Formats: sequence, C-alpha cells, structure tokens
Amino acid sequence: MESINEYIMEYTAQLRKGQIQKAYKGIMTFMSELRSYLEREYPDCTVGSLYFGYMDMTYFAFTPTDLKNKKLKIAVVYLHEKNVFEVWLAGNNRKIQAEYITLMSSENMGKYKLSQVIPGVDSIIESILVEKPDFDHPEALMKQIEKKTIAFVKDIISILDGPQRVL
Repeated sequence: MESINEYIMEYTAQLRKGQIQKAYKGIMTFMSELRSYLEREYPDCTVGSLYFGYMDMTYFAFTPTDLKNKKLKIAVVYLHEKNVFEVWLAGNNRKIQAEYITLMSSENMGKYKLSQVIPGVDSIIESILVEKPDFDHPEALMKQIEKKTIAFVKDIISILDGPQRVL
C-alpha cells in the first residue's frame, strides 16, 4: 500500500503538467453556467449552490415546487472519474430518502432503478443524462442535460403522484 506522501508526490507531479487544472476549471465553469442557465430558464424551481466536491462529484440541486413540498430534490451531478452526467432524485435528508425508497420499493419504476438504503448512497433514484459529454460544445451539452433533466422530473412527478402516494 502506498503512503499519503507517495499519493501527494504523484498528485504534485500531475499538477505540474497543468492539464488537471485546466480540465477542473473547465468542468467547474460549465457546471456554474449550467446552474445559472437552469435558474434563468426555470424561475419556479429552486436552484441550490454548486457543490464542488473532492474531485469525485460536482452537483447542484434543481428542485421544482412539487418535489420541494415533498421534501425531495433533484440533483444534477457530474461524476469526475466516470466523466458522466447523472440526475438524481434525493431526499432533503437520509431519513426522508429511506422513507421514499421503502415507499417506492414495490412500485414499477419503469426505466429507473431504485437505490438502496446503504451508507454512501445519496439518491433515491439515479439516471444517466450524458454518458460522453462534449465540453467543446457547451451550449449543446447544456440543452441535452436540460432536456433529459426535465423529462426525468416529469417522470418522477408522475411516479410520485401515483394512486397510493401519501408521504
């Protein structure tokens, strides 16, 4: 097993090349612009602060009133290691998350997979938005993420408004 010093030496060597900083800045700039774009386009939704993460994930909440009233939120997430965008249905806290997972466990989720209540899982439902993002065309990427996020939101609201939803 390598020591923390060995990891930091490798980290420093990679930083000296300069590519990591440029990539990270590009991702953060894109996420900030995406957040602002969605906030402008959907004024009825609550848009949370950008969470920069630990180079594992970067995300922000994008929550329609229908979900906010149910103590739920939508997270638009970039997963650094996978280079993929996902959208998650999440609870305002782990208790709410667990309640919704239990409530929805007997439901047909269609194309979506229900998360499990286990440590480290921050979602109720996750869905891939973009598997191979093209950051060289940010406007097109934003539109792609917007379209799929809105479709996900509509699907989730439809699932939650099913006949026996009482939470």
